[in-house]
Amino acid sequence: MSGSEFLVRPAEAADLHFVIATERLPGYEHLVGRSTPAQHEAYLADDRHAYFIAEAAGSPAGFVIVRDWNSWDGVSLMKRVAVAEPGRGIGRAMLSAVVDRVFLQTEAWRLEIGLFPANERARRCYEASGFVPEGIARGRVFFEGEHRDEMVMAMLRPEWEARRG
Repeated sequence: MSGSEFLVRPAEAADLHFVIATERLPGYEHLVGRSTPAQHEAYLADDRHAYFIAEAAGSPAGFVIVRDWNSWDGVSLMKRVAVAEPGRGIGRAMLSAVVDRVFLQTEAWRLEIGLFPANERARRCYEASGFVPEGIARGRVFFEGEHRDEMVMAMLRPEWEARRG
C-alpha cells in the first residue's frame, strides 16, 4: 500500500461516527469491543487515550485506540483495532503506523495488545507487526455478559527498534 493512498492520523470528534459504526459491523460483535458514544467522547477528550484513523484513498478505513498513552510506567495498551473491510492489508499497515507513533511519540517501553484466542486473523496480523504471544489470561475480559480468556501479546521498545533496523 503506497503512502499516497494510505495515511494514519489522530482522530477528531467528527470521526467518532466512523469508529462507532466500524466496531458494530456484522461479525465484529464477537471479536471487537464496543463503547457507547458518550464513552468514546470522554476517551477522546482525555489524555489517557489516543485515537487514530487510517485513511485509504481519502476515506476512513480503520481505527486504533491506544490506552495509557504516554503512561508513567511506560506500558501502553492497544485497546481496540478494527478495519471497515478486512482482508485488504489495511489492518497491518495501520497497526504498524500506530506502533511507530507509540514508540516515537511516547516513552513507552512496552506495548500490549489482547485478543480472543480463537481470532487467528488478528493473531497473524499482530505477529506480522512484531507482537510476541505471551500467554492466555484466563477470564480476563468481560464481554457479552461473560468472562472470556484473552491472549496477551506485547512488543518491547528494543524489539521495535530492532525491526526498524
